[in-house]
Amino acid sequence: MTAEIPTLPKLTTLVSLRSWKRASGPLLQITRPCEAGLVATDESDLVALLHRLDDPEWLEWPSDYSNSKAAASLKRLASGLESAFGTRCPAEGNNQDSSEYGRVEIPATATVHGTRIIVCVSKFEPLALVTAENPGAYLGLDEAQALGDLDGKDLAKVQRAVHDAGFVAVPEELLDRRYDGQSRLFRLGREPHGQPSWWDRFFGFF
Repeated sequence: MTAEIPTLPKLTTLVSLRSWKRASGPLLQITRPCEAGLVATDESDLVALLHRLDDPEWLEWPSDYSNSKAAASLKRLASGLESAFGTRCPAEGNNQDSSEYGRVEIPATATVHGTRIIVCVSKFEPLALVTAENPGAYLGLDEAQALGDLDGKDLAKVQRAVHDAGFVAVPEELLDRRYDGQSRLFRLGREPHGQPSWWDRFFGFF
């Protein structure tokens, strides 16, 4: 598919914003499940999934990683989103030096409130992240909805497509938590002002 998504945000921008989030107070509770149970709402199950996928010997991709399979999964996701929104959803994949495989964009012109929606997928399937505008733009999907920038029906359509493509959507609030896994991510010192997060582990750059 033609790569038309803008360049990924610089890590320094995300680092400063994420550091500010942690310093500003407790994370928002993960309380807004998708219709029909399409997103796992049991936080302990999601945390267990993150730890299960956290292979200490494989940082950028898992030991059984298949680039062709990842490409097919991203294409399937993009196709589902295009069907749901009735418009072309640009996709970009095969990111280098990152545990994130790629992204699909739902254009702002296709959403109720004029805010684009970005779905990031990890090389560690089935992890996915749904964000309004960009990762780090809001404290999470709850805040985007509370501010009137994200429509609930739009979100439900995205979550349905994510689920149907075989992914598990992990809330950004959970990924923003401090990484406490087994890999050498701690020793890499990803953030100059704190420990790395789970976002760094499964969607960050190396």
